[in-house]
Amino acid sequence: MDHDGFGFSPWTGAQSYIGVNYGEVADNLPSPDATARLVKSTTISKVRMYGVDAGVIRAFAGTGVSLVVGVANGEIPAIAADPAAAAGWLAGNVLPFIPASTISVVAVGNEVLESGDAALAAALLPAMQNLRAAAVAAGDGAAAIRFSTVNTMAVLAQSDPPSTGAFHPEVTAQLQQILAFLSRTSAPFMINPYPYFAYQSDPRPDTLAFCLFQPNAGRVDAGSRIRYTNMFDAQVDAVKSALGRSGYSNVEIVVAETGWPTKGDPTEAGATVDNARAYVSNLVAHLRSGAGTPLMPGKPVDTYLFALYDEDLKPGPASERSFGLYHTDLSMAYDAGLTTTATSGGGGGTGASVQQPTKGGSGWCVASAGATDAQLQTDMDYACSQVGVDCGAIQPGGACFQPNTVRAHAAYAMNQLYQAAGGHPWNCDFRQSATLTSSNPSYGPCVFTGGQ
Repeated sequence: MDHDGFGFSPWTGAQSYIGVNYGEVADNLPSPDATARLVKSTTISKVRMYGVDAGVIRAFAGTGVSLVVGVANGEIPAIAADPAAAAGWLAGNVLPFIPASTISVVAVGNEVLESGDAALAAALLPAMQNLRAAAVAAGDGAAAIRFSTVNTMAVLAQSDPPSTGAFHPEVTAQLQQILAFLSRTSAPFMINPYPYFAYQSDPRPDTLAFCLFQPNAGRVDAGSRIRYTNMFDAQVDAVKSALGRSGYSNVEIVVAETGWPTKGDPTEAGATVDNARAYVSNLVAHLRSGAGTPLMPGKPVDTYLFALYDEDLKPGPASERSFGLYHTDLSMAYDAGLTTTATSGGGGGTGASVQQPTKGGSGWCVASAGATDAQLQTDMDYACSQVGVDCGAIQPGGACFQPNTVRAHAAYAMNQLYQAAGGHPWNCDFRQSATLTSSNPSYGPCVFTGGQ
């Protein structure tokens, strides 16, 4: 069965596999304390920073939110060259804050192997080794911190189909040594898969649905024979295949960044609020389902969403400034399904709409008048394959088998998925072949869930 991640699981506060990136290339950011309250009003349990911000680290003290802090690329050569410099960096940027704040990972550099700077890339592993040695020497909480580095998908020479995943020959030698270090120290391989960028480079008609976790025919990996129903799983499994080819299948994969922009330049197809909401909310639902990926089933991949706020000073196309889950006035850019039942740690004043999540939504999701039987058959097959969706009622002998038509069966299946996914309006899209109704479509023994 293909699991695309609309399975429902109860929201019980922070979820260990959901993190967020906290970029600070902006001149209008909320205070660190307001940011900490905002994060605590969500199911986000991890925050990644790109450097070290003492105010932010202190704001998360005692919250239970774990932090990733970063070593700037420019700091790497000195740390690599001198163990004393590594010890000094740790003493200035980590030791003063632990154990009050939880620092789980130090990301040494950002996208170094893809930077084109051979000297910087050569210094990466020695810097990681020196910092790790300094942390072990410091003992206590520091010894448990893991040291890694963040890579883009460009570190792969091949990623499609996922079974062919392989690292780029130009970085393979250095990467082999880095992977040995990560394996030895139980540190993660950190990667930035962006289905948004995959869509930019491959705007086939079916690609957007594939990228947004929406109904689609899927893509079969000719090597593994696995049918992938979303780009995120395909990209992550390509990394898994590359790790396996390198002899390091045991190294954990952490998604250090992934997201979708709410707006972009005219040339940036797909950068809209609706697509951002679809991608992030469906990704969060996918993680919550526990389905994992085809090559790593049964466990969600730790994933840091990009990004907490829009960053108005970032250079480049408009999309670069428009990835925020929240605006800097603390209001939602869109509802990604991340809010919890109540705020904690002082609550109020976050500006986030905090709501009680429920299983099942408002009204019912049924087939739209203009949808063809072929469309509805595809959508019905898709809906019935999802975690948390029971289509037994439309099987022969089931309460909703009659009338035995594609339209009637599809309506039941699409409503089942709509309710299981949380009942948000965007869960009843199905590429415009479904519509919401306030009229109960139940009949006789056939009961359609919903209608709250």
